[in-house]
Amino acid sequence: MLTAITRAFRTPDLRKKLLFTLGIIALFRLGSVLPTPGVNSENVRRCLEQAQAGDTGSIYGMVQLFSGGALLKLSVFALGIMPYITASIILQLLVVVIPRLEALKKEGQAGQAKITQYTRYLTIGLAILQSTAFVALARTGQLFPQCQEPVLLNDEIFTVVTMVITMTAGTAVIMWLGELITDRGIGNGMSLLIFTQVIAVFPAELMNIYRQDALTFAAVMVVGIFMVAAVVFVEQAQRRIPVQYAKRMVGRRMYGGTSTYIPLKVNQAGIIPVIFASSLLYLPQLVTTLFTGQEEPNVVIRWLQENLVTGDTPVYMVTFFVLIIFFTYFYVSITFNPVEVADNMKKYGGFIPGIRPGRPTAEYLSYVLSRLTAPGSLYLGLISMVPIVALAVAGASQNFPFGGTSILIMVGVGLDTVKQIESQLQQRNYEGFLK
Repeated sequence: MLTAITRAFRTPDLRKKLLFTLGIIALFRLGSVLPTPGVNSENVRRCLEQAQAGDTGSIYGMVQLFSGGALLKLSVFALGIMPYITASIILQLLVVVIPRLEALKKEGQAGQAKITQYTRYLTIGLAILQSTAFVALARTGQLFPQCQEPVLLNDEIFTVVTMVITMTAGTAVIMWLGELITDRGIGNGMSLLIFTQVIAVFPAELMNIYRQDALTFAAVMVVGIFMVAAVVFVEQAQRRIPVQYAKRMVGRRMYGGTSTYIPLKVNQAGIIPVIFASSLLYLPQLVTTLFTGQEEPNVVIRWLQENLVTGDTPVYMVTFFVLIIFFTYFYVSITFNPVEVADNMKKYGGFIPGIRPGRPTAEYLSYVLSRLTAPGSLYLGLISMVPIVALAVAGASQNFPFGGTSILIMVGVGLDTVKQIESQLQQRNYEGFLK
């Protein structure tokens, strides 16, 4: 990986793209620490020292993760990339449900551009809702329950509206920066911004562990390296289904006769099932928060408070694990259609050796996909359970930064970016049989 990056900096064209990408990332991080107008930065700093920033058990833990700690600082980019991720997931689900969106997806690049436009509109709408919710929490003092200091300069409506507009505009700027990286830089822009926000909190967390106990720091690093290696191994694993294309005459030319394969990854769903499961388990926390003021909550609220609010209960762990497995199968089923793949292969004269085209091919692909999804879902569940188990055993999930969604994002985006750099290097300096 380091060799590819070094060779990329020696290539003038790639060097410009890498420097442009690093400049956008630096600007992105600047907006993550720039306070929103109307925020009392000094009081926010004091409250952050008392609160546990990035607590995975809080109702805004996932947004805090994808904002790189910027959410509790109430910065311009406080919402991070989370509204765009949510909007993208919603549009992917709606493509399966709404025929109009499905037709747009089949139109190719023009239809995809239209879906991207809808994603932007939905992102702005979600950003308005989320920014309003978090500003309201800051206004009422519920953003930092342990801190009594006012985090806003005043609670006037003009200040609140200004903060909501600023955070929403920050989300729009993040989308623009991500698209700039995709068009003029290296890698997928949105993925790199997510990667940047996730790793932004790593140095501080590792330093806190080292200050507390050097032996614990060494143990965390050893386990972290082992987990990174395991995630790299599984993320790279794939089942290659061979496909043979028959020769056919088109006019006076003969096409086909080539061999290729369909790569089916073990982790076909990525981190989407983890986000789905985490978001769904925030609902009990939201419900219990709404009924916090009651002196005697009913049986259901009491059971939710005892079992599904904190991550150190067996019910929470089992529910989280089962939801990840369910959403893995669900997301794979809506993103990979064996019938459509089999029809496309049959249309262009392709077939799997030993399998008849058409329905038998679709059944075979479905069978292989279900066999691959089983270990992939178990892998996602086990990796995501690491911070929760650390919370139950050690008493704080924040003491183990290598786990859950963060390590999946770091490894996945890192591998994808390095692959893109190597592919562009091969285009400029192809090493064939003549060298």
